Amino acid sequence: MSESKEMVDRNLDLTFEFEKYILEHPEYAERIPKEATISMQIEGDEEFNRWSRELAQSQAEAGQPIVYVRVKRLGAIRSRIEELELEGVAP
Repeated sequence: MSESKEMVDRNLDLTFEFEKYILEHPEYAERIPKEATISMQIEGDEEFNRWSRELAQSQAEAGQPIVYVRVKRLGAIRSRIEELELEGVAP
């Protein structure tokens, strides 16, 4: 996987997690201007942070605010599936 694709995938994952977080903590959403460009930042990952800042700066229009969301800690990735069944599986 190329470094660029890896950064894009990581950014998409973080953005999805941020959207879920905002739904659970709407007080943060109230602090973000509607026109803002969001730049996801990960505590301790300067390579990704630099990439994300540059992306946000290149996408923001003149005068448009950029909000930097610093993710300090991520929980374990886990599925929300509570039950499933496999069909057509060969023995």
